[in-house]
Amino acid sequence: MATEYPPYQPIQASSWKVAEAKFLFDIVLGKMLQPEPRNPADQLVPYLRAANVQWSGISLSDVATMYASEGEIQSCSIVQGDLLVCEGGEVGRAAIYSGGLPDEAIIQNALHRVRSKNGNSTRYLCYVLRHIAWSGWFDVLCNKATIAHFTVDKFGELQIAYPEPQVQELIADFLDSETTRLDTLISEKQRLLNLLADKRRAIIADFLTKGLNKDAPRRDSDVPWLGEIPAHWQVERAKWLFTERDDRSDSGDEELLTVSHLTGVTSRAEKDVNMFMAESLEGYKRCQAGDLVINTLWAWMGAMGVARQPGIVSPAYNVYQPVAELDPEYVDLLVRTPRFVEEITRYSKGVWSSRLRLYPEGLYEAWLPVPPLDEQRAIVKHVQIETQKLDALASATERTITLLQERRSALISAAVTGQLDAGEMAA
Repeated sequence: MATEYPPYQPIQASSWKVAEAKFLFDIVLGKMLQPEPRNPADQLVPYLRAANVQWSGISLSDVATMYASEGEIQSCSIVQGDLLVCEGGEVGRAAIYSGGLPDEAIIQNALHRVRSKNGNSTRYLCYVLRHIAWSGWFDVLCNKATIAHFTVDKFGELQIAYPEPQVQELIADFLDSETTRLDTLISEKQRLLNLLADKRRAIIADFLTKGLNKDAPRRDSDVPWLGEIPAHWQVERAKWLFTERDDRSDSGDEELLTVSHLTGVTSRAEKDVNMFMAESLEGYKRCQAGDLVINTLWAWMGAMGVARQPGIVSPAYNVYQPVAELDPEYVDLLVRTPRFVEEITRYSKGVWSSRLRLYPEGLYEAWLPVPPLDEQRAIVKHVQIETQKLDALASATERTITLLQERRSALISAAVTGQLDAGEMAA
């Protein structure tokens, strides 16, 4: 007996119907990965997997190959206009295939291939799936508390609200036009965000290596990543500036802190993330306000910074106490600059770049610019003033992006639930 799945949202148009997807579309799951031939007739063919399917379209920049029989090539083939839908991962993520691969290209079993029955529009269905995904219905349907799978049965029994085929195409045309316009605006705002981030990094790097007085006498630092610096600045090895702190918590009751390349050192309670938590935090490393904390595993990405409050961090992190001649806020700015991250990556250990580890002996090899303490504090204050303007503009831009994304979602939801008049969409 088939499982009953309720519609994802009540339908507003009385003339629309609701039916299970399998009666409106032909749904085929792809082929299981086959890295070696099973018989001499098997062919090596390109295939698409879930990573190739994004809401923005089908990416052909990284297409893998596998072996398949002639029958499998025929049953799992793709043609222009097919809708490809993710079976796992971000279940329900979908995009229309627009061609670009050889005729023998197929799909892996991480994807469904959807084709029309009786003139129903796969483009319309793609927008329906977007609405279902953004409404959170796939989380219920696929039980994302475990490993989520949008099986053929679940897909086939999914109830789809639909008007007549010609209206489906009208809705798809309208949404193509409107979402393209909104996506263009979002892309422009995102480019602005990237430019602001680049300018922010450039301002910080400039002050940290050149100081506030650009007319001050300069000298060669003899450190390639620093270049010329003000003549009165010192250049010191990190091993003379930091002492490793390995003080372990007896109870684990202190504030848990975490380190990322985006936000530096922050309270774990401030993070809206779902990550593994140990049953006990006993034995975690204590850190004090002003300590430098480095995520050993992700230092190559810039996951380091200065703690602004006492707490505990993962035993996999390294904690360092700076000398009194260093201002903690100056250190935080310095260690999070791309040029410093690139420098300490040279001293990290590991076979692959994504597996590099920064241990104390590696950090201690690095050389740092050390202005007088009062100048460090002046640099920090000046950077705060200069970046405050950029940060305010970035926040306003992020709010605009959020509003545009919400507008796009609301427009799609209204269109696929019959809340928009067909005449208005055709105008």
